[in-house]
Amino acid sequence: MQNYKTVWSNCLQIIKDNLGPNNEQVFRTWFEPIVPIQLEDNVLTIQVPSQFFYEWLEEHFIDLLKRTIRLQLGPNGMLKYSILMDTSIAGTPITTSIPSSGKQATYNRAKEMPLVVNSDDNHREIPNPFVLPGIQKVKINSQLNGNYTLENFVEGDCNRLARAAGYAVAENPGRTSFNPLLLHGGVGLGKTHLAHAIGIKTKEKHPDITVLYVTSEQFLQQYVESVKNKNTNDFIHFYELVDFLILDDIQFWTSKGVHTQEAFFHIFNYLHQKNRQIIITSDKAPSEMGSLEPRLLSRLKWGLSADLSTPDVSTRIAILKQKLDNDGIEMPEDVIEYIAYNIDTNIRELEGALVSLIAQSSLNHRQITIELAKQMIDKFVKSTSREITIDYIQRVVCDYFKLPLDSIQSPTRKREIVQARQLTMYFAKKLTKSSLAIIGLQCGNKDHATVLHACKTVANLNETDKQFHFWVDELEKKIRE
Repeated sequence: MQNYKTVWSNCLQIIKDNLGPNNEQVFRTWFEPIVPIQLEDNVLTIQVPSQFFYEWLEEHFIDLLKRTIRLQLGPNGMLKYSILMDTSIAGTPITTSIPSSGKQATYNRAKEMPLVVNSDDNHREIPNPFVLPGIQKVKINSQLNGNYTLENFVEGDCNRLARAAGYAVAENPGRTSFNPLLLHGGVGLGKTHLAHAIGIKTKEKHPDITVLYVTSEQFLQQYVESVKNKNTNDFIHFYELVDFLILDDIQFWTSKGVHTQEAFFHIFNYLHQKNRQIIITSDKAPSEMGSLEPRLLSRLKWGLSADLSTPDVSTRIAILKQKLDNDGIEMPEDVIEYIAYNIDTNIRELEGALVSLIAQSSLNHRQITIELAKQMIDKFVKSTSREITIDYIQRVVCDYFKLPLDSIQSPTRKREIVQARQLTMYFAKKLTKSSLAIIGLQCGNKDHATVLHACKTVANLNETDKQFHFWVDELEKKIRE
């Protein structure tokens, strides 16, 4: 009988050869941390550091893993995952066993590995994340963008409450009723700008305060690394040293599992109890973030929830004028107004249109006139693709097959609804940046393995079934229209 360590060692060599010399970093990141546990009845069990790690392997390397296992164990060879989830914040770590491309199975207790770190440093700058044990003084890189200030954040009816709350927070961080301050609104409406601006103003007024800006993706990656390296306590300790924490785009956590949220929940509680300021931004209002852990969601409602909405035309004109003034560029008033009236989606696209017009004028040596603005705006509006969302894809698919919009969310196994659901998952994976978990969540609360299966099913039918191929082509055209 083969030894499980030998089998996995042979597998690693095959995987490394297949990845090639240009992907050594990929191999070190995603395969070297894997630990073989046992081999029984042609099933090799491997331990991976986290759920995120497991999902990444399943999405990006499952075919390579399957081929490799079958080369080593024969056509009936199988791979089983054991996921080490460090929940030492709230209890004992657990190991969950998950078959390859399968659903979660049983839970078993596992021992927490101790962390030993030595350091003689007393002063060091840490951009992110962890403070090593024994460090008395630490200088944290705030990660604030100096171009985003309150002075160049144009006030209007769309953001007046949020901006006023920002000034109040900067004056007296952690001591107002605006803690936490939740800034929410659609894409490109200035949430990130305002969050940076409040942090910068706070540092100006209170130089001794430690301010840290971090995106939700950065926080997630740091947490995953801390679990993989078994130094989650250092991760938590680092964030507990911050006086003023800004977390950007928390809505992305709806797809990232409960353990990251659990870690932030405890950090949030600690900072709030110590009267430290917390600012959080989101594309969604709290009432629309139902996939967040209820305990964490309730914390977000403790302070002020300030909405940033689409700016009206007068605010859009003011934004354009300020940008031109900052760049030292003069432009006719009628051109500015024309842009403001015709680009009414968000600030990001408004400024993008202005930059495109300036570039057209400069590169083609043409004077900026209302005629040039009309030509450029027509092209800009046509070329600016509408954001494709999972909700939009669901509407197109349901409309195409004349199904009720909520049918995709239903548990029914009727053939026509299952096909519509699979097509929605397929196009969501192909045309959006959403993770498998968030796609599954919005398509009937399915797991990521179901999404993978649906995508493969659609791809296969697209190649072998003429009617299905026609549906795929027609739907993609309608979604992209």
